[in-house]
Amino acid sequence: MKTHIKIRNLIQFIGPAFIVSVAYIDPGNFATNISGGSIFNYSLIWVILWSNLMAIFLQIMSAKLGIATNHNLPEMCGKLFKKRTNWILLIIAELAAIATDLAEFLGGTLGFYLLFGMPIVWAGLLTGLITFLIVYMQKYGQRIVEIIIILLVSIIGISYGIELFLAKPDWTEVGMNMLIPNLPNGEAVFIAVGMLGATVMPHVIYLHSQLVQHRNGHTMFEEKKKHLRMEKMDIAIAMNVAFIVNAAMLIVSAAVFYKNGIIVNSVEQAHMSLAPLLGNLSSVAFGMALLASGLSSSAVGTMAGATVMKGFVGLNIPINIRRLVTMIPAMTIICLGINPMRALIFSQVFLSFALPLAIIPMLIICSKKDIMGSFVNTRKTNILGWIIATTIIGLNIFLLYLTFIGMV
Repeated sequence: MKTHIKIRNLIQFIGPAFIVSVAYIDPGNFATNISGGSIFNYSLIWVILWSNLMAIFLQIMSAKLGIATNHNLPEMCGKLFKKRTNWILLIIAELAAIATDLAEFLGGTLGFYLLFGMPIVWAGLLTGLITFLIVYMQKYGQRIVEIIIILLVSIIGISYGIELFLAKPDWTEVGMNMLIPNLPNGEAVFIAVGMLGATVMPHVIYLHSQLVQHRNGHTMFEEKKKHLRMEKMDIAIAMNVAFIVNAAMLIVSAAVFYKNGIIVNSVEQAHMSLAPLLGNLSSVAFGMALLASGLSSSAVGTMAGATVMKGFVGLNIPINIRRLVTMIPAMTIICLGINPMRALIFSQVFLSFALPLAIIPMLIICSKKDIMGSFVNTRKTNILGWIIATTIIGLNIFLLYLTFIGMV
């Protein structure tokens, strides 16, 4: 009976982390993981593991900030930092949102194109329309959106479960490369930073602190403590599902493409190559996963953009207008015929550069006792947070160096 109550209690809190987890299995992950697997075999799977551990740490801190303060991260930045600082943070966050929308919008578009042979432009417009509908469902409560997103995440998970079963990877190699870090060359650094940018996403660090407000009507410390404990369980389940899907993307790519000497340079190529190598079921599963990923993550990106704009400087632009603005870069790439795979990887690398500007303000706020009260970061948590921020910044600087000397 007690176990039944605990499970029912947990189910009531399941949701926010699943909305957030969509950003960790968005079409940008398809691009970086497929490239990484087809070029470097299983060598970069450790990047996914460590990126996921960083993501869990950062999402717990974002949720804690939201629960402790009753405000989201952009709102707290708006209260604490100077106006000029908030405008800089807003501009970088919006550029990151455009880069995010680029990946997500292209993913949904390519999913429709690959599954149904739909003309790219029409596929793009349909992706935009369905995104509007998912976001519109917020009108009926956050729980409805959570259920839609959980269903779409389930489609992605089942699709890649099928892929993994058909690919028959070398599990010994997978295990070794998960535990032993390895960066074979400069291009591997570029893709590794892209993987980090695709896995740890700035916009959902902002968004998670907002999503927990739906269940945050408590004022007593013990109630908030229970809320945070349940949210940690939500994060552990959702983020580990995201890790398994991400790892499966790279493992399937290595087991199928690298093994057959195929370097994949486009999502279309990945889709077409799977059918002769693994059968039609595999290519259909890939298309379904890409479509579900594009639609769900596109909706989540729009929700995050609204949180960011309103929080930092109080801009309250209608969500539909904001969605139209961020669709333009993606539609431009579609119309110009630019390789979507390369565009996806570059968008993820930009997100990795934008990431410290979400992490550092959060670390500053969460270390203030007068704001966080009993939820203030411990010294160990702060040290770990700054190590993560420094690692990301260091990787970005190294990538810039490699780019300037012509190794990437």
